[in-house]
Amino acid sequence: MYLPAHFAQHDTAALHALMAAHPLATLVVPTPDGPTADLVPLHLHVADGGAAELRGHVARANPLWRHADGQAVLAVFHGPQAYVTPSWYPSKARHGKVVPTWNYTMVQARGTLHAVDDAPWLRGLVGLLTDVHEAPRAQPWAVDDAPDDYVQQMLRAIVGIRIPLATLVGKWKVSQNRDESDRAGVALGLAAEPAATPSSAGWTMADLVRDTGRSKETP
Repeated sequence: MYLPAHFAQHDTAALHALMAAHPLATLVVPTPDGPTADLVPLHLHVADGGAAELRGHVARANPLWRHADGQAVLAVFHGPQAYVTPSWYPSKARHGKVVPTWNYTMVQARGTLHAVDDAPWLRGLVGLLTDVHEAPRAQPWAVDDAPDDYVQQMLRAIVGIRIPLATLVGKWKVSQNRDESDRAGVALGLAAEPAATPSSAGWTMADLVRDTGRSKETP
């Protein structure tokens, strides 16, 4: 990945937070016919000692787990992103030397994938994933709401994957290469977009641009 120093994100907590907020990762694995990419929800597990690994599952019919078992893989987590028009830059009026760009955040996680064909492990994982993603709902669904024989049938149809993390790299391209006035213009423009709401990616990106600007200016 091309990573200019001013776009590098070294804050482990920020990387983990993005992975938790955007768990549907692009998982790139080697195969005899070349690399393939699958979208797989991956849960970040951090042990008490700090060691981290990604955990998830795929359909047993998916050849991914057979091809990748014991192989080095890449999981890409995509965070907030937004198009940036040059019209938001005050510098456009001063000299006109501006072009469009795209702001985004992402995390690349690398490690060796291990297939897990173990029913109790899988039952614990799907229970955890369900609890995490159902938590915001007024009436959360639980795995135990389904008949046990049906749950067991579903568990037989999947295979777990775990990826102990070897490296974790973050890229936050959030207008750090612009001056203070241009960053302020980008933040205002993103927040004023017709589709912008407090929960939208554009609004979130506006906050990231503001926060990054403040961090750059703090001694």
